Amino acid sequence: MTKENKIVKAVVGILRNAKGETLIAERRQGQFMGGFWELPGGKIEPGENNEESLARELKEELGIIISAPKLIHTMCHQYPEKTVYLWIYTIDHFDNEARGAEGQSITWCPTEKLNDFNLLPTMKAIIHKICLPEFYWITPENEPEEALLEQLQAHINSGSKLVQLRAKTILDASFVEGFYQICQDANVKLILNTLHKTFEESCDGWHLTTQELLSLDDRPCGTDKLLGASTHNLTEIEHAETLDVDYISIAPVEPTKSHPGRVSLGWDKAKELVEKSNLPAYLLGGMSLQNLQDAHSINAQGVAGISQV
Repeated sequence: MTKENKIVKAVVGILRNAKGETLIAERRQGQFMGGFWELPGGKIEPGENNEESLARELKEELGIIISAPKLIHTMCHQYPEKTVYLWIYTIDHFDNEARGAEGQSITWCPTEKLNDFNLLPTMKAIIHKICLPEFYWITPENEPEEALLEQLQAHINSGSKLVQLRAKTILDASFVEGFYQICQDANVKLILNTLHKTFEESCDGWHLTTQELLSLDDRPCGTDKLLGASTHNLTEIEHAETLDVDYISIAPVEPTKSHPGRVSLGWDKAKELVEKSNLPAYLLGGMSLQNLQDAHSINAQGVAGISQV
């Protein structure tokens, strides 16, 4: 007789202190996956809604009283013996000083150090949700190198923290190195979406075209680098998840000048795909910073595009 897979529904809270550090807690020995670190939260009990469960769990675990939690992501993770559904909230306001009220170890961790901990498998996508910016710039095609460098500086000056260098022609290696150096000096991450990727280029990560995504069976780079992928439907999103990519783009949400004949997904379909993905999702296609609020309303990570500043 096949053992029935257990379903667990839980809530997770992202708490930050005045330094911008995130609170994580170590699961106690004897618990499921004891010794792993996680964001605080717990199971939704019968008769509770999500926010009630989150408030109760964080009071029991940390001794704090929360207010106005904001849902930012949902996900589903399949363990061998159970399926876990998670609702993830940010919490900007809470009363009392957080402590390990149930005997667990807790720590406030800088965002860039979170992956140094032995995190639960479900935490990786959530950590990327925390660490990734809400928009990124994609370089336009067929632009002179000098013009690209000028535009890069303008986007850096406007606050961009993530840039995708995209090209369908071979770029000069020295130009890419110089482009990357400018990004490094400005504390901006550079993602390469260029031809003939070796996954050894000097950069902070790579973005896979849909064709590249579907041609791969395993993640082509280490977890110390970012890996993104272009997706348009649920099949491609599911394959991106099997490759353990760090984020996806979903496109095109609206009609674009660059692809005038392509049928757009529309916001309802985009919402459906975001809801079915465990990964942070950026919306592309006719997007600008004016679309950020709409993107956040469907729990997308944000937007990306060529012309946004």
